Amino acid sequence: MLAATATWLDGAPVSSLPLPDRGLDFGDGLFETILLHQGRPLLLDLHLQRLQRGLDVLRFPACVPALQQRLRQASAAIAELGWPWTALRATVTRGAGPRGYAPPATPQPRILLRATALESNPLQMSAPVSLALATIRCATQPALAGLKHLNRLEQVLAAAEAAEAGAGEALLLNQSGELVSVSSGNIFLLSDGVLLTPPLDACGIAGTRRRLILQHLAPDCGLELRETRLTPRQLEQCDEAFYSNSLVGLRPIGRFGERSWDSHPACQALFEQYRATLT
Repeated sequence: MLAATATWLDGAPVSSLPLPDRGLDFGDGLFETILLHQGRPLLLDLHLQRLQRGLDVLRFPACVPALQQRLRQASAAIAELGWPWTALRATVTRGAGPRGYAPPATPQPRILLRATALESNPLQMSAPVSLALATIRCATQPALAGLKHLNRLEQVLAAAEAAEAGAGEALLLNQSGELVSVSSGNIFLLSDGVLLTPPLDACGIAGTRRRLILQHLAPDCGLELRETRLTPRQLEQCDEAFYSNSLVGLRPIGRFGERSWDSHPACQALFEQYRATLT
């Protein structure tokens, strides 16, 4: 059964998209996946700050105020639908333009919001997931590192590999064979009491929950943390591992290769702190 959905383009309900659009033509845009509870966006400031950084890098005209207005309208409509939990994807494209890569001199960004009702409760920690090592590796591009831009083919191909291997997530490496992320979130390892996560200076997405963990959740739980280069071998040898994104919050990793983890006390403590932050 298909999940309940609703879509708005620049504030108006739509069932189709206008063409041309540079988001479809070139991936010229950004997106955020925002968790809503009873129509209320959670941790919205973190999403808007990341989006604004991306807009600055891509040289978009100011559109965060317009997005905030569209979000208020969509939130009210979702609240009326009575959905307890919603995944709201907010996509900002550069809009239409002439043929060719060069952007128009005066772009008119489009804001597309697509809401999907969630069947599960994001405040209940998901079961541990298995990882498969993706053969595709993340390209090095420091200028775009951290941004949640529309070009996600690496994640698409990695997720397809994981599905073929019967795994729930794919582990993505960089060109040097170091950990970047899983296909849908940022990865963390706990080793000798220290929480470790890869830096995002050359590739990867700077997740909103990653930022929350680094700035608030880990310090509140008394965990020492470090951004450092990590290898698959270190993942296999760590005490526990998990990944984070805006919909699952934090999800423990149960298996990678020949290694399995049966308990996740640090992830559980962080998740409890995360749940308290959202409620």
